[in-house]
Parts: sequence; C-alpha cells; structure tokens
Amino acid sequence: MSDLKQACPNLQDHVSALLKLLKQEPSLRVLDTTPVQTSLNKALSPTFEIVFAGPFSAGKSMLINALLERELLYSSEGHATGTECRIAYAEPTEERAILTFMSQVEIQYQVRMLLERLALVSDVTLKNSDSIQQGITAATTIIQNEGGKDKSEKAKQANALKLLLEGYKANETRINETRNNVFAMESLNFQHLNDASEYARQGANSAVLKKIEYYCHHPLLAGGNVLIDTPGIDAPVKEHAELSYRCIENPETSAVVCVFQVAKSGELTREETQLLEKINNSVTIRDRVFYVFNRIDETWYNPQLRHRLQGIIQDQFYDSERVYRTSGLLGFYGSLVAKTNAENRYGLDSIFAKSIGAMPNQEDTHQFVDAFNRYCVQSGKLPGDTFQVAVFNDQTQDENYVRILNQYHKPLISHLISDSGIEDFRYGITRYLKEEKYPQLLNQLAEDLQIICISLKDTLLPAWSHLRDQPTDVEALKEIKLQNVSHELKEASDQFTDHIKDFLNRAMGSQDTLLEKDYERLCKKMVEALKALLNKFSIEEVYQQALASHRSNSVVPVMGILAEAFYYLANGLKKTLVEASEELIQHLFVRLKKEIGDQSYYRDLYRLLGNDSGIHKKLDQVCYERVIAMTGIATIECDRYVREREDFYQENTGIFRLREVLRKVCRNYDLTGMKEAEKDLLELLKLDFEHKLAKTIHVSFRQSINSTINEPLLMMAAEHSQGILQQSGQARENVAKTIEREAEESIQKNANELQKINEKIATYNQSVTHINHCLEALGRDRQKLPEILESDLHALSSASS
Repeated sequence: MSDLKQACPNLQDHVSALLKLLKQEPSLRVLDTTPVQTSLNKALSPTFEIVFAGPFSAGKSMLINALLERELLYSSEGHATGTECRIAYAEPTEERAILTFMSQVEIQYQVRMLLERLALVSDVTLKNSDSIQQGITAATTIIQNEGGKDKSEKAKQANALKLLLEGYKANETRINETRNNVFAMESLNFQHLNDASEYARQGANSAVLKKIEYYCHHPLLAGGNVLIDTPGIDAPVKEHAELSYRCIENPETSAVVCVFQVAKSGELTREETQLLEKINNSVTIRDRVFYVFNRIDETWYNPQLRHRLQGIIQDQFYDSERVYRTSGLLGFYGSLVAKTNAENRYGLDSIFAKSIGAMPNQEDTHQFVDAFNRYCVQSGKLPGDTFQVAVFNDQTQDENYVRILNQYHKPLISHLISDSGIEDFRYGITRYLKEEKYPQLLNQLAEDLQIICISLKDTLLPAWSHLRDQPTDVEALKEIKLQNVSHELKEASDQFTDHIKDFLNRAMGSQDTLLEKDYERLCKKMVEALKALLNKFSIEEVYQQALASHRSNSVVPVMGILAEAFYYLANGLKKTLVEASEELIQHLFVRLKKEIGDQSYYRDLYRLLGNDSGIHKKLDQVCYERVIAMTGIATIECDRYVREREDFYQENTGIFRLREVLRKVCRNYDLTGMKEAEKDLLELLKLDFEHKLAKTIHVSFRQSINSTINEPLLMMAAEHSQGILQQSGQARENVAKTIEREAEESIQKNANELQKINEKIATYNQSVTHINHCLEALGRDRQKLPEILESDLHALSSASS
C-alpha cells in the first residue's frame, strides 16, 4: 500500500465531520480532541520520519548504512558530531545531497563550551589562525595524556574540540559569521552522491556540518519514509545531545529506532533510560518504536555480557514485538564483501581501500577484517563439519582474511550475515513500513476516535428518543402543558423561597460585598458626624439653650449645661444614624429586587401569570416596614447616648477631670467661668462619646440590622410562596390564552430538532462507515467504530412505547 490517502479517500473530511458534531454538543466540548488531530496528521502526512536515537558509538550510522546497503554515513566507533542527517527517497537519476554548515557564531560557542569543560584557561578565537592551532595542539595533548580519544570522557570532549577546530580551518570559506550557509552538492564540486557522502564522512567536516540531507534511491525510502540519524544522547557536546531529544519530540517524528550498546557495556546507561522515558511520554510516537541491541557480536565472546543482555531484554522489553539483536559492522560490510571476489582481495583493494587511513591515526587493518577473523575462530557460530577455519599467527590479519574467503567465500559470508541479525532487522522494518505502517496509523486514529464516537452515540440516541416521544398533536400538547402548570408554579415558588434564603445567608454571613460597603459608609458617616459635632460645639450656645428652658432664672447650674451638651451630641448622632440606616435598608432591597428580576423563576412567573405574582409589591412593603423599624432602632440606640458611661465617673479618669471642670466653672455666676472650662469639657465629652459610638459600630448595630431584615423576609417568602401556589387557576387561564400558539411552535421546534438529530446521525454514520471500511480493507476490523443502527432506534422506540 503506497498511501493511506489512496486507501481511504476523504479520511480527513470524515474525521473532521465527527469532530464538528462533537463541538455542536455543549456537554461533549470538554473532551480532548488533540490525540485525534495528532493521529490524523500522522496518518495523512506525506512523510514518515524515523529517528535513529541512542548513545554515540552505539552504531546508529552503521545500521542505517546496513539498511540502505551502501556506505552513506560515517560509522567509526568513537566518532561523534552534532550533525542531523536526513535521508529521503529519490529516483536513480536524481540522487543528490544538500549540506548545511554551522555559522561561525555557533562554532565559536561550542568551542568555548568545550574549553570550559576541559578546564583550558586560554581562549580560542576563530578569527585568529594561530589561536586555532593552539587549540588543536592543546586538545591533541589531552587525548595523548588520556591514552586515546575513546579512553575517557575528557578525551572524547578533547577530540570533539580538535575535530571542530580542524573542520573550521578546512571549511572556513564555506562558513558565514552568523548565517547557516546551505550548499547543493554540485556547488561544492561533487558530481555524485557518493562524493558528497565521502566528504561528509570525514570527521573534521562533519564536525562543522549542522545538517545533511541525502536523497538516494532505495525501496525502503519509497512512500515518504525518511531516516534521520541524530547525534548521540550522551554526546561530548551537550547541545548535540539536546538535538537528539528535539528530534524525538518533534511532532513530525513518526517512529523511533532506539539503538542500545548494552551488548558492549552489559547495562542500560542513565542516558538510555532517559531516552526510553522520553519515548514513553511522547504523544506522537506512541508504540511505533524499534529496539535494536547492536554490537551483538561482543556477547559471543563474553558469556557474562550475553546473560546480562538476555536479562535486560526479558525484564524490560518482554512486551515488545520489535526487539532486534544486530551487529551492524558484520552485517553491513558482510553484504558488501558478498559482492566482491578474489581479484580485489574480497574488498581490500576496493571497498576497504577508500576508508583505510581516511581518518588520522587509523590502523591499516580495517575493523571488519579484525571482526571477521575473530568471528571465524572464536564465536562458535560456524558449524565445524562445514567450515574448518583457522587463523595463523605467522600471517597478517589481511592474509588470514583472504585465505579464509578463498576457501569459503559465499557460504561463510552468508552465514555471517545471518548471524549479524541485520537481515532480520531489515526484514522487520521493511515489512512494517510496507505492510503495517498505514494500518497501524489508521488503527491508532480509530482508537483515539473510540471515546468520541461512543460519547456522540450516547448523546445522540437519548436526544433522538426524547424528541421522538414528544406529542405531535396540538390538543394533546396543550393538555400536557396545562397539567404542568401547577408543577411549574411549585418550582417557581420553591426557587423564590430558596433565593430569599440564599440572599439572607450572604447578608448574615458578611458575604454580600455591597451590604458590607453600605455598612462601612454608615460607620464612616457616624465617625465623621461625631467629629463635626465636637468641632461645632459651643459652650455659649449650650448655655443659651439651658437659659431658654428656664426663663425665670438668670443662672444656669453647671450640671444643667453638661446635660445639654449630652443632648446636643446624642441628638446630632441620632439624625445621622437614622438617615444612614434608611439608606442602607433601601439599597439592600433595591439589590434584592434586581436579583429577583434576573432569575429564571421570575420570568416563569410572568409567563404563567402574566405578572410577577406581586413579589415586587411585597418587597416594597417589607422595605417600607424595615425602614420604619430601623428608624426606631437607630433612635433608641442614640437615645442611650444621653446617659453617661460608667467609666465617666471612675477615679483617675473621668471624675477627676470632671471635678476640675466643675471647680473652674463654679467660680462665677455668668458665662465667664464656662468659657474657661470649654476645652476640658469638650475632651470629657469626646472620650465618652467615642466609646459609645465604637460599641454601636463594632458590637450592637450590625446585629440589629440582621435581626431587622432576617425574620420579616423569611416570613414574607414563606407566605408569598403559598400565595403563588394558590394562583394555579389563574395560571391555567392565562396559559390557555397562548398555549395553542405555543403548542404549534413547540411541535414545529421539536420537528426541526428531530430533523437535525437525524441529520447528525446520518453524518455520524456516514463518517463512521467510511472509517470502518478503511479498517476492514487494512485488516483492522477489530477496531471498528460504533455505528448508530436502525436496531438501536427501534429498541428506543419500543422501550418508550
């Protein structure tokens, strides 16, 4: 199958139709459609990107070479770059390569990071050739001191620095300061894809390449399959490892080939475990993962390694169908050697001649030759009755290699390739891409659609049943509506009572923010009123008021003046408290009336009775009564201010100061003494009234408000609720006037809604049927989506009847 679009035309339209139906149902909008969109995009994507990920030196590049049966990528142990390599399909005559170089800024950044990790004090600037050479020399020294470029983490990082600087020197004319220069292979004077890949395989060159895109002819790549080779997840340069994870997490990534080096080390590394966690958490990769344990030939010579590998696979990968054991080295080069002969010494003068000595410090004997000789005499894989093979010490590795192949060329190489596991891996991934890829993608899309389809079916069927059961006769519907009047009145009555209770609960519990603000204003007005009264206080005016009360006398008792002062302040505060209390109550009832007017039960009452059943009138009456009640409460509260507080006469506080005032005043019979004591008298009054006012504000008056409104409103709600129920007859008469028109409109509305439901069901079934046919065609009919069958509708009709 070449394309899912060909097998399932209009797939996107049908999935979109299901998602559109989902959005039309308010109760289903909470469902997450992201997995469906992701699976759909994967299924319809023109490319299927397969990322090869794992530690550097695990053999990712060698495996890709083995799959494509050509030496395209550099694949030497210990070689690590930050280059992302993409390999896509091309016709035989259109093979090409596109190379993207890092910028000078990017290279300089990586150089500095490596210098820091290597604790090299001197800086290396790319704009100075002497500085570059000093960096190469310093890196080379570290490698030598560590015993080789693969002997330690420090040596690996030093080698990365060395290759980076050498690569910059060799390609300086191709590198821009800030831009990533992109070159087609022809612009670099490469006439063939092999020329470009040979250039890129050189370590110094690959170190400064940001990205390589190969387009080559191989059936594995047909149908949009793209192989992506990534840097090692444990690469010496941290940014290179991060690039690998970005490739894995990229939404365009469709599958991952995890290449492990457990066969070499005997255990999963921390980075390999982290890689597995990343893949398991990916919403785009799902279970499209191949696990490859490369370098399997290491276990042939080490029983302990072999047992460890077997234990890890059994413990952690027992449930996966895509686990492979491979030796990329033997499998890849074995397939090339199978095509050679004695004339070219089985590749020593052809395929191996190009790579021997291509890298600095490389041994003359190719790594495959060493691995081949070892396989022949130490692996125990070759049956002794067929192959009598020996390696002679008096011959070189190459001489032993040629001698053995002269005797057993084709049969032995065929056996080696089989033991390498490469053919199994190639067969498995090829079979998956050709036979399983699209069925699996569609299958996962169907799995993600299951919950959406089930939810839609469970929503549409009851809706259809409800509308199907509605009466279609006007008279029958009129009777049903009239029978519901009493029930609707009861609901409105109960909701009215519940609303009043809720309103009072908020008010009593200080949850009504507007009431709290009104009370704060009342308190503020009282405090400001006392301050204003004290500021305006005049002993002369109080004296005149006392004289006016007893016109036959010309002298006023000092205590009489003090009494008038108490009356003056108490009456002034009373006026303020009465006005503020009236305002607070009126505001509260205005809000209550507005709240009630916004409720659905209030609209229902108007529909049923043609009016609000007198709710607003009742509220106005209760408001008027509560205003009068609060006036009385406020009056009583302030009348009590006339009486002095007990503390007024305590020693060392009020009485002491009062005696001093009285002594000053009593020296004269006219106003003179009074004037002298005015300030002290004012202080006494202020101290007394501030305490009285604080008690009112913080202790008594808020509770008085609560008590004034709570019980009367509850009683009114209970009484009026009963009154509403008693208007059932009036409601029936009122509803009867408009019920025929409403019944006709209701019947038409039900018919329209039923038609819409039928259309939704038809759209649903059309989309589900199309997707199910695709699943059947791909052999995945066990994942069929649920249709809405005629039998479902008949069952609902029978149940309702």
